[in-house]
Amino acid sequence: MLTDVFGLLGGTFDPPHVAHLAAAHAAYEQLDLEQVRLVPARTPWQKATKVVTSATHRWAMCRLAAAEAPYLAADDVEMRRDGPTYTIDTLEAIEGETVLVLGADAAVGIPTWHRASDVLDTATIAVVPRPGVTEADVREAIGQGFTMLDMPPIELSATQIREHVRAGLEPRFLVPDAVVEYILANNLYRHRDA
Repeated sequence: MLTDVFGLLGGTFDPPHVAHLAAAHAAYEQLDLEQVRLVPARTPWQKATKVVTSATHRWAMCRLAAAEAPYLAADDVEMRRDGPTYTIDTLEAIEGETVLVLGADAAVGIPTWHRASDVLDTATIAVVPRPGVTEADVREAIGQGFTMLDMPPIELSATQIREHVRAGLEPRFLVPDAVVEYILANNLYRHRDA
């Protein structure tokens, strides 16, 4: 195992779900990482026009999801930052070598990110397959500098889970059990637009 090489899996995590954990596991196993950190965005700039669950709830759910495996951790580096959350700021705040783990759909959007070229220069990119996005699409967007993780694409999104809960259904087996219990105990997603 390489020392001080961490995977960073960032996002809104509204809520964190099994596809996130499968991606974290694939990165940990295939890239020989010391740890994979779930990094929820306090203020996700790309969702500025959307309703997002409070950072407090999303942080709590990430901590519960990270408890699923000893190599997972929840990292509050973006929770402590005011204003928009930019990936480059997070990468510059983390000591040690980092592997940025993200879905292929997010990877093709990197050119639109704040200081995109710095993101690509600062971190190794590990891409999780997503339905409808090919490895060639990712290569066209960001070049050759990434590793495609070997795992089946999982067609599951937080939006789908929120809609599922809003329809009066439990998200059991879509999110970790502790996250299910948190969602139910805090009455999340029942009465809001997804």
